[in-house]
Amino acid sequence: MRTEDVLAAIATGLWRWDTASGTVTLDAEAARLLGLPAERVELTEAAVRSRFHPVDWNEVDQIVALAVAEGTLAEARIRIMDENGRVLRTVRSRSKPVFEQDAEGPDHVLVGTLQEVAEPGPDATAAHPSITGDWRRSREAFLLDAGRALAEARSTAEVLRVAASLSMPGFSPDGLAVFGVAGDRLSIIGHHGHNPGDDGPFADMQLDTDYPAADVVRTGRAIYLPTPEEYRRRYPATWPLAQRFDRRSWAFVPLIVAGRTIGTWMAAFKHPVAFTPDERSVLTTVARMLAQALARAGEAESERELSLGLQRSMMPTLGPEIPGMTVAARYVPTGGGLQVGGDWYDMIPLPSGRFALVIGDVQGHDVRAAGLMGQLRIALRAYASEGHRPDAVLSRASRFLYGITESYGESYDGDGDDYPRFATCLYIEVDPATGGLDIARAGHPDPVIRTAEGTALIRQTSGGLPLGIEADSDYPTTRLVLEPGETMMICTDGLIETGGHDMGSGWTRLRPVLEEETGDNLEKLADALVQAVHGPSSHHTVGPLADRREDDIAVLLLCRNSDVCGCGTAPGARAVPARRTAVTVAQAEPHRIAGVRGQLRELLHDWADDEQVDAAVLMVSEMVTNVLVHTDGDALLVAEATGEPGTRRLRVEVADASDDLPHKRRPGEMASSGRGLVLMEMLADRWGVDPRGEGKSIWFELYEGLDGGGGSEA
Repeated sequence: MRTEDVLAAIATGLWRWDTASGTVTLDAEAARLLGLPAERVELTEAAVRSRFHPVDWNEVDQIVALAVAEGTLAEARIRIMDENGRVLRTVRSRSKPVFEQDAEGPDHVLVGTLQEVAEPGPDATAAHPSITGDWRRSREAFLLDAGRALAEARSTAEVLRVAASLSMPGFSPDGLAVFGVAGDRLSIIGHHGHNPGDDGPFADMQLDTDYPAADVVRTGRAIYLPTPEEYRRRYPATWPLAQRFDRRSWAFVPLIVAGRTIGTWMAAFKHPVAFTPDERSVLTTVARMLAQALARAGEAESERELSLGLQRSMMPTLGPEIPGMTVAARYVPTGGGLQVGGDWYDMIPLPSGRFALVIGDVQGHDVRAAGLMGQLRIALRAYASEGHRPDAVLSRASRFLYGITESYGESYDGDGDDYPRFATCLYIEVDPATGGLDIARAGHPDPVIRTAEGTALIRQTSGGLPLGIEADSDYPTTRLVLEPGETMMICTDGLIETGGHDMGSGWTRLRPVLEEETGDNLEKLADALVQAVHGPSSHHTVGPLADRREDDIAVLLLCRNSDVCGCGTAPGARAVPARRTAVTVAQAEPHRIAGVRGQLRELLHDWADDEQVDAAVLMVSEMVTNVLVHTDGDALLVAEATGEPGTRRLRVEVADASDDLPHKRRPGEMASSGRGLVLMEMLADRWGVDPRGEGKSIWFELYEGLDGGGGSEA
């Protein structure tokens, strides 16, 4: 009697699935079970698939793939559909892969049986939870939740915590361990359900150790040990180490990423587990998700470590303390990627005994921007250490960057990765003894001065093109004095423009922070500035912030200490210091008159009477213009506001080197000049002209809270 006849007598059919040719051969009984004529037939995979319930086909596909990977038996329940889409019957399929060698290499064929089974009635209890629809739905929900949780884990520690919290449907393990591979050694990178020290014997071992986790890494195949006897039989050398944990079943599943085994996941159970195909499928799926999560977390941690290393090397800590001055700085990266970009700051000791403050921003937020920033920073340090003045330092740095970006431009292929770059920069040479500031600016935002009484003003300075735009660029120097109690802030545009702001609205947002923190030290002020933009910051380069940034931020603060400054000494009793600004307008720079008007408005931003402010701006514009038109020299403007708010006095002087005194005239309606002294007589509370040894000074005063106009000449 033939085997097929015996199997047919018990309603069991034979089938053979050739994966290479994509054909399935059925004997007569197997064909009948699939709703086909009871005769031997060879069908395509698609034809056989059309007879299966779609959900069951996906189950079969996964189970067969698992059996092929593990070389084990594949078992599944399949609902057979008729031509009208109704369930005809339910069959159980059992199959095992058979590997065959042909001319093109090894391939596998599945050989198995089909047997009709009776569906349990409404009140029946399934023999095993793995064959019930409820268990299947529970498994799908579990895998969905597990996949989501593992995908959201951002570090190895988080991945391990998620793995420890997984509750598998019907057979949750009580002990877990994750083994990682490094060279020829296997070590535990995390475990759960064990006491401290229990991992000692398994913490580090050779890959050729007779231990299931090592065996899995060597072969790439899962190992299931359903009983202690099976464990002892297969691994007698290491069984005594596992015996003391009093477990009943073990699964050791490979962690595979991109075809490479990176470790082993162990799940141990205090209750017996048969490791049915459904259970093995769940374990294998979890192991696959766990491996991908560990790989992602490892890459992210490597990037963070590299990022922190780059930050620490590129963003130095501030130098030694400076007598009479205090310095503070912050750097906040964009976020994402390597957490480094093109912003930087530096403090450079100079041969003259002075020091230089530098802040800059290389175009871009990528690794190339960070690399160019590092090269440019080194070049600036070298030029400064040679003793060059600020204008010469920036000219040489621009030529240096132009040469680098030109080499990029010659190899530019249009993909956007190697386009020429430029950089903005602000270089300030500081004399600690006098507070003198020699400033050269290359397309960078101007510095901000907070006066001793707490008013923050943008100090406009002369500037040139960003570094690297042209081979030869000039950078004029502006000289300012940082008075005792005053603080200077220099920053990159990320501090101002983050959050959709432009330079104007961004400065409006930051100004109250600078003015409200008058009595506090620089460290607290630096934190407050960054926090005002997007939440709490960390010092310098000690790590990325949690949320993503729009632009890098670098900010540097310098305070010249005094008894009324909170930067380095106790505040004590605070008087109200004078608020002061001084500007020189050269004959060749009449365009700077607009900047002078802007600085005066900044000085009087909280003046009680807007009409007085407009009057002061008008008079200053006339006074400076007259100097440039009627003399051959430059105009020096000094403006000072003194007294308590509400009763302050504004005194403005414009000096020049000409000995010719102005004369008051009565210009006609159409006259284009001659209004300067007439305006002061009408608008100022007091005004006058003072001859000096060389040159003269024209001045006026306004008193806050008094009606301006009709002032007397003194």
